[in-house]
Amino acid sequence: MSQPRDLPRWLAVPYAVYALLAFTLLALGALILILPVPWQTLRRRMVRAAARLALFACGMRVAVLHADRLPPGACVVVANHSSYLDGIVLYAALPPVFGFVIKREMSKVPVANLLLRRIGAHYVDRGRSQKSARDTRKLLKRAAEGGALAFFPEGTFHHEPGLLKFRSGA
Repeated sequence: MSQPRDLPRWLAVPYAVYALLAFTLLALGALILILPVPWQTLRRRMVRAAARLALFACGMRVAVLHADRLPPGACVVVANHSSYLDGIVLYAALPPVFGFVIKREMSKVPVANLLLRRIGAHYVDRGRSQKSARDTRKLLKRAAEGGALAFFPEGTFHHEPGLLKFRSGA
């Protein structure tokens, strides 16, 4: 993703409000549009287009280098994670065959949960070993069936700058 130009300090708050509004409206619009669509592939393409449009509307250009290096079938993409924007950028950048692996806590956010389920996200329980093992078996089965998965192995992010230690799993 290209670096945004430095904004004057007085524009930072209005820009943040604008960007939040743009992402929220496009996410809600995408959700409304994908609800009746029966095909997951088309839903993923639609959400990918909405993610790209939201990034473009906020002046963020996504450039994907070496996309040809991704295998056509099953694979796993592992990426660093420092904000909620990371998921949107990765969704805009990757082909729409990827199912994202997301912490189960996100299933408690009603609108996000509905959108994530409609695009085929996979929730994992990070706290309880028995549920975590069950979730891992489901992911392994999905991968064996040819599914492509995307992980943020840090599992979460903090307000402090820098990246966290990767959790095991991915």
